Amino acid sequence: MDAARSIRASLDTVARLRLQAQSDPALGAAVREVKVLQARRFRGTYADLLADPAYAPAARFFLEELYGERDFAQRDDQFARIAGAIGTLFPAQVADTAGRLAALHALTESLDLQLAAGWRQEEGAPDPMRYVLAWRHAGGRAERRDQLTGVVALGEELAALTRAPGLRLMLRMMRGPAAAAGLGALQSFLENGFDTFAGMAKRRGAAERFLGQVQARESALMDRLFDGDLVACETELARILGQAR
Repeated sequence: MDAARSIRASLDTVARLRLQAQSDPALGAAVREVKVLQARRFRGTYADLLADPAYAPAARFFLEELYGERDFAQRDDQFARIAGAIGTLFPAQVADTAGRLAALHALTESLDLQLAAGWRQEEGAPDPMRYVLAWRHAGGRAERRDQLTGVVALGEELAALTRAPGLRLMLRMMRGPAAAAGLGALQSFLENGFDTFAGMAKRRGAAERFLGQVQARESALMDRLFDGDLVACETELARILGQAR
């Protein structure tokens, strides 16, 4: 599937999921609560990297663009409007990265909706236990693995873009046209992603170490959430949330 069709299919999925949540106010509220808690969890899991000048920009980028509670409706709309022309507006590498981002976004929204359904069922439990129970209720181990694979692959692609000659200059020259076309959110994502990984590229192996930490920590947490002792898992999640800033 080419980038344009992939982006359209992913955003159609996101729109359907968003409509499903909006049609049920309680479910929509649960989705928002889950997203807020997951952003806190990310800040706790990566508190050391967020405090490390070498990795803080990448950790903040992942938090804000992939693991945060932001409403991405504006960026989705912009993606949808340029989907048909993305292959001509951007180099092939950038178009492929945009397609991967859209697919990852659709998968994440689907998993969050499933998690929110379980979250509603466990109302009254403390947040850490409620999250663990909701996670186990939602299941989807294969989809969770796919999500993590997609996150790491997106980071690898952004790192690869920094090695494309002249791409940073091209992105800078696109600021005016992008703003005029109402594509500011998409332009911001591309520039922030490029600059984040370009900064790490100045230190040999930094991007690989950062992505390796994401892979290792998320995999370990995923295994605990699916298979760990329930009380121990709640205790660990409470500790992680307590580290969030």
